[in-house]
Amino acid sequence: MTTIKLTTFIKAPPARCFDLSLSVDLHMRSTQNTGEKVAGGRLSGLMLSGESVTWEAVHFGVRQRLTSRITQMNRPGHFRNEMVKGAFKSMVHDHYFEPERDGTVMKDVFNYETPCGIFGLLFDRLALKRHMTLLLEERNRTIKIVAEGSDWVNFLK
Repeated sequence: MTTIKLTTFIKAPPARCFDLSLSVDLHMRSTQNTGEKVAGGRLSGLMLSGESVTWEAVHFGVRQRLTSRITQMNRPGHFRNEMVKGAFKSMVHDHYFEPERDGTVMKDVFNYETPCGIFGLLFDRLALKRHMTLLLEERNRTIKIVAEGSDWVNFLK
């Protein structure tokens, strides 16, 4: 099991950060450079508890699909999405939003397991963990920029 932990301070209320983190449209903005697109499930707007979305993108030269579902939600403090189908052996992403003076501390705990035994572990150490960390950091940068600016209203209509 590999765990990636990130902490991002955002000068915006927890509820805004929480909702933006559930926005399919904002996720697509954060992955513009990778060409990720929605291939099924919730196509736009905010994910609700129990809903799923399927993402399609090319990573490491291979077109892949990953379907995840919101399995826990306690607005505005926490939600969890879990892989239903995809290239990982398993994947669970917990999102936490803690109020702090003048804003929110957003914490990500991203846990995944690679398939293919020792080969999967080697690939994870050589490339996958760094790749996933960069994707999550870009997502968080996008959420921060949107939440702290005036554009957030366009994602929460």
